[in-house]
Amino acid sequence: MTDTPDAARIRAVLDEFTAAIRNRDAAAAVAIYTDDAVAYGLAPPLSIEGQQVRDPARIQTWFDTWASPIESKPHGLTIRVGGDIAYAFGLRHMTGTKTDGEEIDLWFRSTVCLVRQGSSWKIAHAHDSVPFAMDGTGRALLDLKP
Repeated sequence: MTDTPDAARIRAVLDEFTAAIRNRDAAAAVAIYTDDAVAYGLAPPLSIEGQQVRDPARIQTWFDTWASPIESKPHGLTIRVGGDIAYAFGLRHMTGTKTDGEEIDLWFRSTVCLVRQGSSWKIAHAHDSVPFAMDGTGRALLDLKP
């Protein structure tokens, strides 16, 4: 897909988010969300809404469990724009070292829905997930790779 000006702006917002995660910058990580954003993350609870999404303390608690920068790079990113609404989806590859020494190497699915606010784009909804075993165990499949 050829980048339109809007797609390029959205890609820049997502790059800012990637940098904020890598640098464990909680304020920057939450600044890209709308005031009424809803997030479905990998960790509980099922849904995080509004001011909770924009609370830097919430994500800082997670950042504090990492000893290294958190690499969370997009792969196969697709951006679609229609007027003042857009969505982007693809896979993300997260790697790094936790404070207990555990090495993380996780692929997951990620979708964001964005709205134009003035001349900028903000994330109104984020959804990250991993597949689960359909064999009755319900086990998360954390070792899948593209």
